[in-house]
Amino acid sequence: MFTGLIEETGTIAWVRRSQAFQRLAVRAAAVLGDLRVGDSVSIDGVCQTVVEIDAGAFVVESVAETLQRTTLGRLAVGQAVNLERAVRADGRLGGHLVLGHVDGVGEITALTPQAQAWMLRVAAPPALERFIAAKGSVAIDGISLTVADVQADGFAVAVIPHTFHHTTLAQRRAGDAVNLEVDVVARYLDRLLCSQTPAGNLTLADLRRMGY
Repeated sequence: MFTGLIEETGTIAWVRRSQAFQRLAVRAAAVLGDLRVGDSVSIDGVCQTVVEIDAGAFVVESVAETLQRTTLGRLAVGQAVNLERAVRADGRLGGHLVLGHVDGVGEITALTPQAQAWMLRVAAPPALERFIAAKGSVAIDGISLTVADVQADGFAVAVIPHTFHHTTLAQRRAGDAVNLEVDVVARYLDRLLCSQTPAGNLTLADLRRMGY
């Protein structure tokens, strides 16, 4: 489990792909402090298991499911990635609960500078739209962000200067693909509520009947 508070940006050292399997090495500094083989680490919001540590880098392995559902299969040597170690049970829980289980890949449609901030607009896959709500939480490439606005063509988040300059957002442009993870509470609440009706579609009358 993660918090969505990025510890540092690492750099892809090498990529080795064999059909639907990939080994990836990431150069890092801060996260290597106590990282061990078998530990979980978030790479651009994707939870991966460390299988090797050597010469200032760590190695992870990705299977077909991960490569199909995330951007890890598109990474290239020299590319920067957001890194976060799994949260400690005795640490502060900032950001929000992030599992590192990416729900889908979105696309940046605009990144606009504003007074002391940047407005980032993202088009999400249609299947995820129902989980994204204004003032709710969303993880974009592993970064915990608050949804500022939701419209028919996507959603927007406001990014403070610290987050912009200490993550890969400073290198992002319109058209870039990003990993999206919706709020886990919204995901399970949707599952619970939809299971209460045969068609899986709730009406206002259904909610009233259930006591909401």
